[in-house]
Amino acid sequence: MILAIIFFNEAITVSKIIGIITIGIGTYLMTYNKRTDEGRSVRLPWFIYAILSAVFASLTSILGKVGIQGVESNLGTAIRTIVVLILAWVVVFAANKQGEMKHIDNKSWLFICLSGIATGASWLCFYRALQSGPASIVVPVDKLSIALTVAFSFFFLKEKLTAKPFMGLVLIVGGTLVLLV
Repeated sequence: MILAIIFFNEAITVSKIIGIITIGIGTYLMTYNKRTDEGRSVRLPWFIYAILSAVFASLTSILGKVGIQGVESNLGTAIRTIVVLILAWVVVFAANKQGEMKHIDNKSWLFICLSGIATGASWLCFYRALQSGPASIVVPVDKLSIALTVAFSFFFLKEKLTAKPFMGLVLIVGGTLVLLV
């Protein structure tokens, strides 16, 4: 959102500032922070990848918004997908993990493929929205998927949701709704 305001000169309004701050606080509250027996805070290894994911997702939105101007959104998504496909296979081969494909069970194949279909549908819709809408609003609305993900993980994966992350979720959703005003 901040990059969209900087790069696209989108208007800075009080509601955007409140929304950004609220989403930031909510994200902080949802961040899992494990305590050791000595009381020190420990970041799990996934946290670094989650932060990098957020940075790259932000760049994806900004670079995509610039790139999609004058390009039909489905074509832009297809081009982007080819680049992602090539990059993913380069990483697999660089790590020499291609031989592990034969060990993937049928259930994993099914769910990975279903996830791929969901990703493709999400990208097609995201690029269509990004093409015509302001990035500083489209991206937070897209991130309302957080609420759905938490609900699905609670009901289907039986993951627990304690009070602090729940409050964070409420703030993220609330901050996003403020941005729509």
